Amino acid sequence: MASASWQGTNLPRVGGFNRSVVLDTIRRHGEISRVELAQRTGLTAQTMSNIVRALMDEGLVTENGHAPSTGGKRRVLLKVVPDAYSAIGLHLDPERITGVLVDLAGGVRLRATRRLPADAAPASVAAALTRIGQQLVRRSGLEPDRVLGAGLAVPGPLDLAHRTVLDPPNLEGWTEVPLADLVEERFALPVVMDNDATAAAIGERWSGCAQRSGSFVYVYLGTGVGIGVVLGDQVHRGVSNNAGEIGHVHSGGARECHCGRRGCLEAYCSMRAVVSDWRAAIGRPAPTSVTAAYDQLCKDAAAGEAAARKVLRQTATRLGQALASVVSVLDVDRVVLGGPALRHVSELVRNRVSKVITAQVWAPQVRPVRVETALIGEDAAAVGAASLVFDHAYSPRLNTLLGS
Repeated sequence: MASASWQGTNLPRVGGFNRSVVLDTIRRHGEISRVELAQRTGLTAQTMSNIVRALMDEGLVTENGHAPSTGGKRRVLLKVVPDAYSAIGLHLDPERITGVLVDLAGGVRLRATRRLPADAAPASVAAALTRIGQQLVRRSGLEPDRVLGAGLAVPGPLDLAHRTVLDPPNLEGWTEVPLADLVEERFALPVVMDNDATAAAIGERWSGCAQRSGSFVYVYLGTGVGIGVVLGDQVHRGVSNNAGEIGHVHSGGARECHCGRRGCLEAYCSMRAVVSDWRAAIGRPAPTSVTAAYDQLCKDAAAGEAAARKVLRQTATRLGQALASVVSVLDVDRVVLGGPALRHVSELVRNRVSKVITAQVWAPQVRPVRVETALIGEDAAAVGAASLVFDHAYSPRLNTLLGS
């Protein structure tokens, strides 16, 4: 579904919003002339020119050659300066921590990963997150003021108003942990935090530029299952900032979930559940580590092994059924699949999910739904965490206009 670009406004009191609109439009188009920029933002030529000049003075935007001639004077092209600023992204998964240093254009400059500390206690994990972030900053050689901050992508549920991880099912003993504050105290950089699926959706939008304009549902497939929702270029977080917890929506059946309820989607589609089904199907031992076993399952499926492919098709079918309801309720025409659980099998899963959604979604003749593989790979949540920092700093926000 094509989406109109953000429109600026010429009211003098909303200059901050206009600045974000101009920067976001330049970033999403890669290269754009001043004439086209004015057309797409709806700003007067003078307002737009003043904003561009200020962005260039700050080093955020630069001139980058000329557009092809159309018979008149060739137009100068503008582009965002990728290394103007960077951000750290940190993803806390129940098995490991992944850190990335991302530039303003969404490019990953550095990456690091390590297993969770043995005790997985909040203080130990906060210290490990901080160490990875600090190591990335040191390795980058950047001046400290060129790193805007750090983003945390973590499993929900969250209390974002108090920057707290509430009671994540996959992290035992974590109850009301003020993780963002714990990391910020150690890091000496501003820290923002969000659900890992929502962060991944923001990263996909930020890195995908024009390819991810408009509205889409991002499905994050990692240790668990979650979705991030982007509607009209705005991330939808819900009343409690916990939108997207599809993993604990009832999906039929009575299998017990690690959250304590029965029939949750994660009870059938998490890595642990898929591995359990595969071990039962092959009737022989598999690697004891869930991550190693899942990786082997995916390699077998990619090589054509029947039992592995059957298990993954069953998983993708149940996932597609759940997503068909989400798509119908939200009226979106794109589903994006991403996350480390797709390694080796992205096309197999995408094809099956697409077929199920097409068969079950309401009114497909009015709104055909495209199912696509994510543009950013298995580090989607970490890249998304870094993109949280950029999103907070630079993305157009309705609350800027509303004063909220």
